[in-house]
Amino acid sequence: MSLTRLKGGTLYDPANGVNGVKRDVYIRDGRIVDHAQGESIEHDFDANGMVVMAGGIDLHSHIGGGKTNLSRLLLPEDHRDDPRAVPDRPNEGRYMRLPSCGVCAPGTLAAGYRYAEMGYTAAFEPAMIASNARHAHLEMGDTPIIDHGAYVMMGNDELFLQMLAANEDFERVRDYVGWTIDSSKALGVKVVNPGGISAFKFNQRSLDVDEKHVHYGITPRDVLKTLTRALTDLRVPHPLHVHASNLGVPGNIESTIKTMDAADGLPIHLTHIQFHSYGAEGPRKFSSGARAIAEAVNARPNVTIDVGQIIFGQTVTASGDTMMQFKNAPMARPRKWVLGDIECDAGCGIVPFKYREQSFVNALQWIIGLEIFLLVDDPWRVSMTTDHPNGAPFTSYPHLIRLLMDKSFRDAQLDTLHAEAKTASALAEITREFSLYDIAIITRAGPAKLLGLKDRGHLGAGAAADIAVYRDDADRERMFTSPAYVFKDGELIARDGTLLATPTGGIHYVSPDYDRAIEKRVRDFAQKNLATRFENIAIGDDEICACCNGGRLLPVACFAASGS
Repeated sequence: MSLTRLKGGTLYDPANGVNGVKRDVYIRDGRIVDHAQGESIEHDFDANGMVVMAGGIDLHSHIGGGKTNLSRLLLPEDHRDDPRAVPDRPNEGRYMRLPSCGVCAPGTLAAGYRYAEMGYTAAFEPAMIASNARHAHLEMGDTPIIDHGAYVMMGNDELFLQMLAANEDFERVRDYVGWTIDSSKALGVKVVNPGGISAFKFNQRSLDVDEKHVHYGITPRDVLKTLTRALTDLRVPHPLHVHASNLGVPGNIESTIKTMDAADGLPIHLTHIQFHSYGAEGPRKFSSGARAIAEAVNARPNVTIDVGQIIFGQTVTASGDTMMQFKNAPMARPRKWVLGDIECDAGCGIVPFKYREQSFVNALQWIIGLEIFLLVDDPWRVSMTTDHPNGAPFTSYPHLIRLLMDKSFRDAQLDTLHAEAKTASALAEITREFSLYDIAIITRAGPAKLLGLKDRGHLGAGAAADIAVYRDDADRERMFTSPAYVFKDGELIARDGTLLATPTGGIHYVSPDYDRAIEKRVRDFAQKNLATRFENIAIGDDEICACCNGGRLLPVACFAASGS
């Protein structure tokens, strides 16, 4: 019952409308509390001159599951060459002899440590295959400190497509979506290249929004409309998380806007939208579509996005979009790649890649991401991501924050890029600079709101005491790299970038209501087609707790029924 105080910090807490207010923060039993007059303080931390925010929340980061582990296995040199894997002197070094290292695809331990060292306290795996859910949960559970959760992939699995093609009652399809979320202990649903992963198995090499699947005869629009409606009926807080059609294809802005409209006004979240914001103008037939995409987002209040910003350097692209990763394989650097599939449930492709400043395409991709950040009017509707590790490792976030907050730094970086890319860009003309309040929205309050995490992402009474305290520094990259203090559930876990404790994080998931009669349909399909017995598919509460190394279960409430 001891009381801890953070004294004299300047708070940025957008969820509660607090913008740069100097105020003390009090913590008891892992929660932020109001201070009763005269109550004694057991632990005091001086935060004078410092910036206080809630712990960071990454709503899209590939940290667990089959493709993440394949990424780690494919790049042993990434781990071997990580300077943190070897001490400067014998018996010293934070990562000495640690079997979990790497920059592009860090192991589970390193991922948790590095998030915490930056002031992040939660990260969410965006592409968990239902048949591989246990593996994903085990890896996330092995990631220390940070809370986690996952979105289960649908829209390309065989049973869903069969039901859609047979025009089965919507209620049965909805119940199958509810069962899949519940049985895999997911926080939401992700669709990757709607119908396109399945179509690739039938040798279809592209699938536009209104193009029919060569085998099932359904379109991506059918998939999107059904899944957005199902999640709305199930009252799942996080909207359908969409990796749209035609990733990386010049001219894909048209299909991206069609994807927004396929939701028919229902909530929809378009992820790593930078990769879906390309025009086909100019001599190279590749141009920025950022302005058109930003205008489309601004005009559609049901649409939220995250950006998937690229940062120059070596990384590895890991995606469920086998169709597009097959196309990207010849560009692999180094020259190796993996494609995989499990139970005809979905797929994955792993392609290492190096983004280069003097590549016209890469330079324009960098520009497009920043243009989207700066042109979308409402920061509550855009979340900061690099689509770790596809655009860049998540450890690039402090650098990205500086690009958004400091126009002179942004312009200096722009001057180092391929000259034609700069000429084709409007970035230099954009004067907007993000404030600390804006950064708190796109990295904390906004993601928490989008995920339905009512007690995270803010500093109000009753919130979990996940708190990052930064030394105010004009160099925002330095500032956000090493917080002065990081608290997880009220425990001091890092000071000035050095870890002090490694508690076990908890798991966020939803349990929507659905008609369990759908289980007979799923059982029949499993017995005829799957290697796994139906009785072994669903993950129970005891098992999920074991998968998470005993981490706390953090169920997220579904929205209440209208009128109730």
